[in-house]
Amino acid sequence: MSGFSVWLSAVRPKTLGLSVSPVLLGSCLAWSEQGELHVLPALAALLAAICIQIGTNLHNDAVDTLKGTDTDDRLGPPRATAQGWLTPASVQRGAAMAFGCAFALGIYLVMVGGWPILLLGLVSLVAGAAYSGGPRPISASPLGELFVFVFFGLGATVGSYYLQTDQISMPALLSGSMLGFIAAAVLVVNNYRDMQTDAVAGRRTLAVLLPPRASQWEYALLLLAPFLLLWLLWATGVVSWWPLMLVVVVIYLILQMFTLPVGTVLNQLLAGTARFQLLFSLVFSAALFL
Repeated sequence: MSGFSVWLSAVRPKTLGLSVSPVLLGSCLAWSEQGELHVLPALAALLAAICIQIGTNLHNDAVDTLKGTDTDDRLGPPRATAQGWLTPASVQRGAAMAFGCAFALGIYLVMVGGWPILLLGLVSLVAGAAYSGGPRPISASPLGELFVFVFFGLGATVGSYYLQTDQISMPALLSGSMLGFIAAAVLVVNNYRDMQTDAVAGRRTLAVLLPPRASQWEYALLLLAPFLLLWLLWATGVVSWWPLMLVVVVIYLILQMFTLPVGTVLNQLLAGTARFQLLFSLVFSAALFL
């Protein structure tokens, strides 16, 4: 593999839609309400969110290898550090660069949005590093789904909305919660796939602590919950009704979760769930204007 291909694999491009979706939806929701879009803050927020996720992914890649979590028994896609394509030190430097870029973009965003954006940015940076690092990493605890819900759904959506409007609204909170639920569902698939190797490594995710059937139902509830919130926004005239038709896609994903065996085949479901979050954000954003 070329150097570019290795680094591209390390940043996990298939998951980057999780950072794009909330910024897109939060910005479009504000645009639909006030009739204008502040382009530079929206682009800066988008790039900062992507940088934070890249930094988190790279940090996770290096730390899991150093801790012995990623072994030859891993069912997920190969990791650059574990495969020996990159050294842990170089991946850690890559993570630091990504977090540094996010911090630099954050300076501009703080100038636009003030102290609430400063607080959100600092917490996001610390949480991104703590997800895999430290003596008690979030990724190895039952709090992983909550982390993803807050930072890859609620926080990013509401923060993007605030940058455009200087306020927080109930539609923004509900919209962020929708994307947070779907992002958490992506993690559920990841942890469900890895529950046996995680247990051996001493990780205590919900998938490890609960019966396998519980993870399947958790996934189903997380994907169905956004449609209840979507119905509320439609009933109050915020958005058109037709994004509700996406429930057909959700039913298909849920059936896969309940029928596919635990193994590498779940990698397809994980990628499909991540793509669904981006699809949901795109369709919802379009429905705000149609």
